Amino acid sequence: MPHLHIEEFKEIDFPKSYDDVLFNFMAKNAKHEDEILISVSIDGDDFFLLVKQEENKKLLKSDKLTRPATVHSVHKALLAYASLANLNILSSNVPNKEKNTHLEESTALKSIDYFVDNFPDVSKMRIEVGFGSGRHLLHQAKENPDILFIGIEIHRASIEQVLKQISIQKLDNLLLLDYDARLFMELVPSNLIGKIYVHFPVPWDKKPHRRVISTSFIEESKRVLKVDGRLELRTDSENYYAYSYETFINFNKTILQINKNKDIAISSKYEDRWKKMEKNIYDVTMINEESSSPLSIDGNFEFSKLKLSISELIDLHGVTKRFEGGFIHFERVYTLENGVMMRISMGSFDRPEHLYVIVDASSICYHPSLPLKSKSNLSAHKFLDGVFNG
Repeated sequence: MPHLHIEEFKEIDFPKSYDDVLFNFMAKNAKHEDEILISVSIDGDDFFLLVKQEENKKLLKSDKLTRPATVHSVHKALLAYASLANLNILSSNVPNKEKNTHLEESTALKSIDYFVDNFPDVSKMRIEVGFGSGRHLLHQAKENPDILFIGIEIHRASIEQVLKQISIQKLDNLLLLDYDARLFMELVPSNLIGKIYVHFPVPWDKKPHRRVISTSFIEESKRVLKVDGRLELRTDSENYYAYSYETFINFNKTILQINKNKDIAISSKYEDRWKKMEKNIYDVTMINEESSSPLSIDGNFEFSKLKLSISELIDLHGVTKRFEGGFIHFERVYTLENGVMMRISMGSFDRPEHLYVIVDASSICYHPSLPLKSKSNLSAHKFLDGVFNG
């Protein structure tokens, strides 16, 4: 992750701009003095820089929760703040160079708002969850120019690698998204997708709740798949295969195809390595045979008037509140010049959303963007509004 080690952090007057980067405001952790967030706007992106204490030096880097569309934006924001505040940089892994030409040309990387506002209206569409190096995704897109592919990945280096290839290969039927695929599935229209690929997901043996394959993910897959559409899991983990098979088979009605060490048209470099090690590869394919009702989600993310005091809001730091089907966890509370900002996780237990909420005397709002409009998030929002109203 790009970062600067600095001798001492220096504050600036907000708001202030430098080199086309706007620094909006600063938020200080209410419980831990060694953590500060700096709000940044650049090229239509809004995100935070994070300041953390490390022994006798400080670390300035990007906040994991609000990542911008490109690493280049992080690089530019870090160097801009360092110059503006006249910071003494002890060490850095931030290159001071222009954005890669291929990344400038590519428009394939979309924000979640792109899909919320105007989900692509095409007759043929497939989704790949966690595309990694992108070898399989790029191959499929090239071989099927009449099908729109949506690739979902949270590893930034993998995203930029595939963006470059999209530009080089001049592919116009491939969109990328940096987002939690489990949440994304909740906004996909019903009966639209031909195939969903989940190839070599992280096994999460010690944290099974983080696995992509789950009862809720399969339910959403059944809803979004066309009749005869397929959810394809491919894994080298025998534990993940066994867990997934049991999860699929627990449905009252399901059609599965099971394969072991099946050859496919294209494989990842990791799969090639595993095959040389004579490691088994398992495939579980679920075939959908039912049409689903149209997707219907009603509600909004407006807040009522705040009734809690600032001190009561700060006391929510670290508190978890549960309701039927979900929870709200107040991870951290930050003080602002005229209010507080809260970092929360909310929604269902197996696919929560992580975001910030700004609260001041006159308003309450999510920042820098609204939660995904899903049934679980709307239920969590209604509960959160109730918390703020005492």
